[in-house]
Amino acid sequence: MSLAKILHMNIGDGESSYANNSMLQETGIRKAVPFQKLLIKGLANHNVFNDCFTVADLGCSSGKNTLLVASNIIDIVHELKKDKGEGFGPCFVSAVPGSFYGRLFPNQSLHFVNSANCNHWLSQVPRGLESNGSNICMARASPPNVYQAYQNQFHNDFTKFLQMRSEEVVHGGSMILTFFVREVADPTIANCFAHLELLGQSLVDMIKEGLVRESDINSFNVPLYFPCEEEVRNIIEYERSFSLENMNAYQLNSDPYDKDYINMTDSGELSQIHAKNISKVTQAVFEPLLISHFGNSIIDILFKKFEKHVAEDLLKQKPKWLVMTISLTKK
Repeated sequence: MSLAKILHMNIGDGESSYANNSMLQETGIRKAVPFQKLLIKGLANHNVFNDCFTVADLGCSSGKNTLLVASNIIDIVHELKKDKGEGFGPCFVSAVPGSFYGRLFPNQSLHFVNSANCNHWLSQVPRGLESNGSNICMARASPPNVYQAYQNQFHNDFTKFLQMRSEEVVHGGSMILTFFVREVADPTIANCFAHLELLGQSLVDMIKEGLVRESDINSFNVPLYFPCEEEVRNIIEYERSFSLENMNAYQLNSDPYDKDYINMTDSGELSQIHAKNISKVTQAVFEPLLISHFGNSIIDILFKKFEKHVAEDLLKQKPKWLVMTISLTKK
């Protein structure tokens, strides 16, 4: 089955839905608002758009985050109109299905593009991952050829993404991209997939109980890659259609409700609370992919095991997400 048909966030409004477990992603969207204001006001001041302002928000969200970016941008335009003493005209909305790794819009039709929590997702699972064994991602224990396969896939995908948008965005138009990255270039010491490694360990536990076949785990790999800052810069320079205006990175706790950024480990009680929240966040994102490969029957057991592994791990370390927001201008 095509990845585009199964890669989506958990729908509905249940306990494990993305709608109820996407505060982490919402934080990234809200942190990008100052950059949006700066770029959109710049577009207006330089007359990049006059009578009509065309915006595209790219993503695969479910729930309130789906329209959060659009709402923020409308508020910014309201501010601009108020500053200039002008009224606010009609707003026309359209949904465009398809992958952002291909063309979505007419040539030179967009003034502003936003993509939040998307560009770390690959267009497909990289080829040649047979040697990854029971690792379900680019884990610290993965062999070098797996790192290279993931890196090559991201390079191809991000280059293609920039090429497609360069055809759709007008000269002087802008893009803001927010996605997860890793702190260091060397993937063997990067801790960015710590929780996915624990999810893989939870699946391995289920082999021993006869609930999952080893061959099914060995053939499952998540189409997710967190680049380092240097990779992102190099691809933008290589593709040459956009100028990099700004790059800002910040850390977020794995549990979006955890506001403690000082302590590097959790106590017993806190580890249980945070592990439960992290499990829900992870399930909201990865459940559709897992069901498509393993079926629905293992999900509840899998995430109970995962929650236990996370609670134990939090007693030793509190892995953090590193999120980057970049702003680009079409040359």
